[in-house]
Amino acid sequence: MTANIDTGTFWLVTVLLGIGTYLIRFSFLGLLGGRQLPDWLLVHLRYVGVAVLPALVTPMILWPAATAGQLDPLRMIAALAALVAGWRLGVIWAIVMGMGTLWALQYAFG
Repeated sequence: MTANIDTGTFWLVTVLLGIGTYLIRFSFLGLLGGRQLPDWLLVHLRYVGVAVLPALVTPMILWPAATAGQLDPLRMIAALAALVAGWRLGVIWAIVMGMGTLWALQYAFG
């Protein structure tokens, strides 16, 4: 079921979301861009990427839309390969190994 909205409402929401996104980004880049951040904040900011990547990937592993929400052994194996690669080699290798393993397993097992 789709909901239709009129053109004026669509553009109003689009513009307001654009302004909101700009203000959020400006609060960090424009207001804090030329200043030295406190050490305690820099320590916490180091963990943002480590927290965001698993939050984005976990739903695709545990409830993948491609399998109607059913666990997929191929995705679980690829996630394990990415976890090991990330633990030993870093984030970039985790992404490469996870994607490569998933694609190789899908190619091999259809």
